Amino acid sequence: MHLVPRLGSGIPLVARTQEMRRLRAAFARAERGEAAAVLISGDAGVGKTRLLTALREHVTACGGLVLTGGCIDVRDGGLPYLPFVEALGPLGSASDPAVSAAVRARPALGMLLPQNGEPQPVGYGDHGEVSAGEREGVRRVRPEQDLGQLQLFDAVLGVLTEVGQAQPVVLVLEDLHWADSSTRNLLSFLLSRLRAQRLLVVCSYREEDVHRRHPLRGLLSELVRLATVEQLPLAPFGPADARAFVAALSEEPLEPDVVADIAERSEGNPFFVEELLATGADCRDLPAGLAEVLLARLERFPAETRRVLRVISAANESVSHAALAQVAGLGELELDEALREAVQHHVLVIERGFYTFRHALLQEAVYADLLPGERTRMHAGYAARIQSMPQGRGHDAKLAFHSLESRDFATALPALLRAADEAEKLGAPGAALRHIEQAQSIWDAVAPEHRPDGVDELKLLSDASYFAGTSGEPERAVAYARSATEALEPGAPPERASKVWRRLAEALLALEGTFDEAVQAIERAWELVADQEPSGGRAWVLASRAGFQRLLETPELALDSALTAVADARAAGAAGAEASALVTLGTLADSAGDPAQARERLREAEKKAHDSGALNVEIRAMYFLALSYDDQAEMDLALAHAARGVARAEETGLTWSAYGLELRARLLYLRYLTGDWPKEDAAGRAGRGVSSAVAARILANWVLFLVARGRFDDAATILPGLREQWMVDVQIALAAGDAAIELAAWRGDHAEALRVTEELVGWLEKVEASLLGGIRIVALAMPSIAALAAEARAKGDQAAADAFVATGRRFLEHGRRCAEEGHPRSGTVGPEGRAWLARLEAGASGLEGPGDPDLWAAAVEAYAYGAVYEQAMCRRYQAEALLASGRPGAAEALEAAHALAVKLDAVPLRDAVRDLAHRARVDLAGVDTPPPLRAQPNPLTDRERDVLERVALGRTNRQVGEELYISEKTVSVHLSRVMAKLGASRRAEAVAIAYDRGLLTAPSE
Repeated sequence: MHLVPRLGSGIPLVARTQEMRRLRAAFARAERGEAAAVLISGDAGVGKTRLLTALREHVTACGGLVLTGGCIDVRDGGLPYLPFVEALGPLGSASDPAVSAAVRARPALGMLLPQNGEPQPVGYGDHGEVSAGEREGVRRVRPEQDLGQLQLFDAVLGVLTEVGQAQPVVLVLEDLHWADSSTRNLLSFLLSRLRAQRLLVVCSYREEDVHRRHPLRGLLSELVRLATVEQLPLAPFGPADARAFVAALSEEPLEPDVVADIAERSEGNPFFVEELLATGADCRDLPAGLAEVLLARLERFPAETRRVLRVISAANESVSHAALAQVAGLGELELDEALREAVQHHVLVIERGFYTFRHALLQEAVYADLLPGERTRMHAGYAARIQSMPQGRGHDAKLAFHSLESRDFATALPALLRAADEAEKLGAPGAALRHIEQAQSIWDAVAPEHRPDGVDELKLLSDASYFAGTSGEPERAVAYARSATEALEPGAPPERASKVWRRLAEALLALEGTFDEAVQAIERAWELVADQEPSGGRAWVLASRAGFQRLLETPELALDSALTAVADARAAGAAGAEASALVTLGTLADSAGDPAQARERLREAEKKAHDSGALNVEIRAMYFLALSYDDQAEMDLALAHAARGVARAEETGLTWSAYGLELRARLLYLRYLTGDWPKEDAAGRAGRGVSSAVAARILANWVLFLVARGRFDDAATILPGLREQWMVDVQIALAAGDAAIELAAWRGDHAEALRVTEELVGWLEKVEASLLGGIRIVALAMPSIAALAAEARAKGDQAAADAFVATGRRFLEHGRRCAEEGHPRSGTVGPEGRAWLARLEAGASGLEGPGDPDLWAAAVEAYAYGAVYEQAMCRRYQAEALLASGRPGAAEALEAAHALAVKLDAVPLRDAVRDLAHRARVDLAGVDTPPPLRAQPNPLTDRERDVLERVALGRTNRQVGEELYISEKTVSVHLSRVMAKLGASRRAEAVAIAYDRGLLTAPSE
């Protein structure tokens, strides 16, 4: 898929704020007559030219003159003064008489600038062509140097000084690493004589090309000692800035994994980002154009150096000197010289005594350029070394990699299986999955006698399903589990077959819409062991079956299965299965209204699971323990247990397992409710490599923060993608729908808020009727419906108003039905559900007029359990209702809502509260009332101005009174005073006069 063209400098400047600030400051000093120079260094493609383009734009906008020249790579011969010829060329053809006079006054410039259309002969003396590797003996102008050259140098400085008197001059010289000796001498002369000129010299060069013997290196060491010269190193982007650059460069939204992958592969180099992105999001191969650019640097190296670089590229990691000596087959002296060349030219770097490529993409380019036989031999060499020398952690993974690449499958297969075991123990299920999948891919290529004992294809499929499920890829987990059931032979032992079917049931449970199939799978597993003696396998099946029976709302059957599982597990010594059954017993106690017993069971389950190494069961126990406190609105404890569960999941590598994901999603929502809002966007990103469904589960909760903080464009970009994931998980639909409704409401698009609500409610009714989350959805929509009804009444469209009121009533009944028929986990609707129901009732009270302050007060109180943001939202509506009814208390409600909004940086709520306070003449702590922006003395009072502004919008006296919380009679009095002051006989005339006299600004809704 085509994503983006090579846009180069056509995109916004990203993440170079500090660098641009320094360049602008240097230019500002030059404007004041404080000449200076800036040396910009950085790798090829890091963005030097883009930064200079931004500087040129800034200087031009400030009225400065920019003269730009660049050096070129001629390798064996330089072009004398080339950047100065290019930069000063515009002066020779300038139409400004002052500039022309300055040039004519300096005949020596004829060596650089065309005179009468023809360039004059240049006396270069001994500074003509120079070799790329020459050593300079002279850098400063000395008396014995050619007089013509000295005159030229003086002329260049003089013309820049004189032109700068009329407008500041910025001289930009790019790619100094290719500069000839004459150019370097002239530059040294200029920079050493910077004093009070209105001149800024900005030079750029590739740091990686300026090796120890490079002729520019000595000059730089002298220049940086000058007081007028500063260095500006340009580093690659950091991870966050690299992702921002990818987003800025792409023409359409990209998947987070694609953005992260491109940012990582590019190592923050903008040019690399452009090249990788231009080839398409799914391209894993290095773009041909980029590979050619990277490999071109290596062509000038000796053959031995290129050979060593090829050997290192095949290592897939940093390489020791001893390993290189063994695999490369070079003598010590030859190897030393080859490595020294590569290190001095910044192709290789030394890290902790090991050699590695300075850029990973350069390693990719070199590796891709290997011949097939060459590649096989090198990998075989590394594999032989690994087998002969233990490598410590990662030994088997390295051996497997090199054996696979050298086609030694008999060695690779057992190494892959050992590597998978190690990855699992290290808490890396994603890595374990990759090893198992690689083992599957070569299984048939390995002779049976060379396959490890106790391993067959069924085990590989089962292991792959487990690792996929625990690494955040539920769809693949199901696919592997289904394949495992198909691979079962008719005579398979019952306990092994039951384990395969149980694995399928648990995998299916993680997906939406597969519950019935999951129930069938667990029942099939039970049929296989129902008549067997107590064993660990039977206990595990019973424990899983108890969990399904709880979900099927058959608590008696679930209780019986769980108790039997505990008994079997204790008899067989299967502590993990016992812990799993105890989790179900705990959740059953919660549903029966006994949270104390539930928590006791869950703590016991957590401990047993921890002690027995049943990590998934441990995470599951921690999730339900957090949920037990959440159900009872014990927010501090719920947050603490959820955070503890997330930390444990991360520690064990189960972050993206089924319950690791649920813990993370729940913690994020709890932080949203309680006002513990994360500062970094990383909180809303899923891990690399997880499925889109898993990523959407986290992103759906994160988009709530984006909307609440006023990042509307970011939210609007994300929501369409989340809409496609509604069917994956109902929680995605609820959170994303919530965000979409609130986004539309904050933007004033109440019709869109109603549309989203209608769509979501209709979808929920088909998927899971009377879901408790439906209360929240219709409660959020109610203020928008009330606004639409009020707008219709204001326009005199009573039929439309009645239709909106009817819609609101329908949603009110829907919310009530969800509360009555829904299935709360704890058996009764908890504090959160009751709060949303109270908010729904309060919102519905405003369908036909001002809302009921008492109902809004009840909603505020209902959220007092710890949902501080939603409570602040209700305070805002409570204040509106109090003001409309003329009752006291609005100021206190507004102050409380404003304080919370400021604390959370909830910009939309903050601004809405401030607007309401302004209209109601309520002063908020810490908010200064801005002075009116009036071009002349305004005869109108602030209140008269407020009234007239709303009259200009077409409001009736009654509507103006409702908005300003004053009576209709008071509005009439204010209008009479306005017309008298302005000499108007009618309302419309008063508005027109106010506009003509600048007393009113353009109206806005």
